[in-house]
Amino acid sequence: MTDIQIIELYWNRNEDAIKETDMVYGRKLHTLADRIVQNFEDAQECVSDTYLKTWDTIPPKRPEYFFAYLAKICRNFALGVLDFKSAAKRKGEVVSLTAELETCIPDPQHERKLEGEELGEVLNRFLESLSYDNRVIFLRRYYYICSVRDIAKSLGLSESNVSVILHRTRVKFKEYLQKEGISV
Repeated sequence: MTDIQIIELYWNRNEDAIKETDMVYGRKLHTLADRIVQNFEDAQECVSDTYLKTWDTIPPKRPEYFFAYLAKICRNFALGVLDFKSAAKRKGEVVSLTAELETCIPDPQHERKLEGEELGEVLNRFLESLSYDNRVIFLRRYYYICSVRDIAKSLGLSESNVSVILHRTRVKFKEYLQKEGISV
């Protein structure tokens, strides 16, 4: 079943929409949530919550990129579970990702406050400036929380090559933010 057909099921309030969503994207969503929470049951709960939230938000929303829409919802639920379970402490992978991006993230103490939406627009423009391969690598690492090893394997690259691409992309991102007048 195509994304458009599944979205139509949601619009028609057909309960098969959830079953079809699970058949097409359930495994990917579970993998995404499990990378964050590192617990099978918590990941499964995040996926279930994703289906419920999708049911509640379609309609009125009609996502253009259905999996990206689902992944955003699932990722937010998983990060919420992580926040709840570890409060001040973070899981190792999330900490390492934060440390990798630390040199690119805008300084919250800077007088120019960024709204989340504005930063999102800047990030989208930056991602559009990247080559397709570099954008895929960047998003897989920092949005889908894939390991360098998994990215390298799926793209047929060496881990070293992926690491270099990520480093260069972070440097470009920092320069891009500065060019946009965002203090890093």
